Amino acid sequence: MNAPESIPVIAEGPCGKLEGSRREGVCSFKGIPFAAARRWHAPAAIAPWSGVRSARTPGAAAPQNPTALEGLIGGGGKGVQSEECLFLNVWSPACDGGKRPVMVWIHGGAFVTSAGSLGLYSGKRLAQRGDVVIVTVNYRMGSLGFLRLAEATNGRVPATGNEGLLDQIAALKWVRDNIASFGGDPGNVTIFGESAGAMSVASLLASPPARGLFHKAISQSGGGHIAHESQHADRVGAVFLKHLGVDAGDARALESAPVDALLKAQSALLAEVDAQHDPHKLGALAFQPVVDGAVLPKRPIDAVRGGSAKGIPVIAGTTTEEWKLWSAMDTRFHTMDDGKLERWATRAFGDAAPSLLAAGRDGTPYERYVSMQTDRAFREPTLRLLAAQATQAPVHEYVFDWRSPAMGGAFGACHALELGFVFGTHGLPGADQFFGTGAQADAINGAMMEAWTSFARDGQPRVANGKGWPQWSCDTQDAMVFGADKRAAQMRGFEPSLAWSALPDSAIGP
Repeated sequence: MNAPESIPVIAEGPCGKLEGSRREGVCSFKGIPFAAARRWHAPAAIAPWSGVRSARTPGAAAPQNPTALEGLIGGGGKGVQSEECLFLNVWSPACDGGKRPVMVWIHGGAFVTSAGSLGLYSGKRLAQRGDVVIVTVNYRMGSLGFLRLAEATNGRVPATGNEGLLDQIAALKWVRDNIASFGGDPGNVTIFGESAGAMSVASLLASPPARGLFHKAISQSGGGHIAHESQHADRVGAVFLKHLGVDAGDARALESAPVDALLKAQSALLAEVDAQHDPHKLGALAFQPVVDGAVLPKRPIDAVRGGSAKGIPVIAGTTTEEWKLWSAMDTRFHTMDDGKLERWATRAFGDAAPSLLAAGRDGTPYERYVSMQTDRAFREPTLRLLAAQATQAPVHEYVFDWRSPAMGGAFGACHALELGFVFGTHGLPGADQFFGTGAQADAINGAMMEAWTSFARDGQPRVANGKGWPQWSCDTQDAMVFGADKRAAQMRGFEPSLAWSALPDSAIGP
């Protein structure tokens, strides 16, 4: 069977003229530059181009090391990597001035990997389903996007550690200035992201320079319990320089160091973090946004509690077995007994361990471990983000409970599993083995795309027949559950956990 014909299509905006393609009722424009990246500097504006620029292939991805999980969830689409990586992609039903809702996707990947150009994140099906404009963006990551060097180098290298976040803000400014030429409404922009992308969403909710650039937000498996204090970020910078083998005073050597050397030093630093004992106490996400007093005046959760995102409706949620993405292939955890679980919980939570163990779900020690890690890293931070924003705007919670068929079901309802269902890419060859296919999978996909795009339209998520999805509150904790009990979507009330809510903010998060 022949592939559908691709028809050239032209869009012209303040950025310049672009030639994309139209196929199956959707216009796509790929590899659009939105800013210029100079190493360890804020993104710079670029001048409009003359003539017609081809926008049929994705631009370069940010420099990154390969990861073991790429093949599992669909890592295709990165292509060439380059420090000049600030490109975005647009899908629209028509470039006709239609003022459609705009959804801007911020990819995850622990702030060190992935790209907006992955086939998994194709916006074609969402654009078709919801008559919306989809934008996916690249941003600098790891040591090029989230490394603070200003202090270690006495200002010779001005990196604040928020260059990657500033890239995301630059992309949102491009959307504000140009998206009307692609049929989108710059006055109705929803940001959405997963994992590190969702943590970026929380950071943007907290960031003064991002204010007014978006109007709704969706957080998938993230939360606001991130952002290094500047002193911690300075320590990460010092350890990085040690591995790079370049003196902090030699700004010229730092600016000219080969990208491969930077990635090698980054890998060595992360290997220390992954070791059983983190010698420098850098934490699980050594590279992440930084509380710098300007881009991020406070940790995102504290800023949102203080009203930084007043008036912005939010959807936030998690999968039910997030942690299985990392534990499924590690047999050490599968043989865990009660004693080992209790010892781990005591190390992780101290005096609170007994109450958390008592409040946990039933199951084997391994299943209880997965549940506690899921709650610690994702669910409790998500609930606190919802609680913080519930006083400022309508908020809604979702829970994703479909289980991956991969490895005989070992991954369960793990981290990242909802991605293929949000974008309608769960059935792509290769990815289908992880996400699963069939009538039920398609029904979940339809419900999630309907919920996400209806929320982008008017702030009220719907899953079927135009019926609204009730708001979340601290008292009821009602959530839309996708995939449980062979149902595409159903509302369910969850009992608040006093044991988890009693923990200080310092005890939860990634």
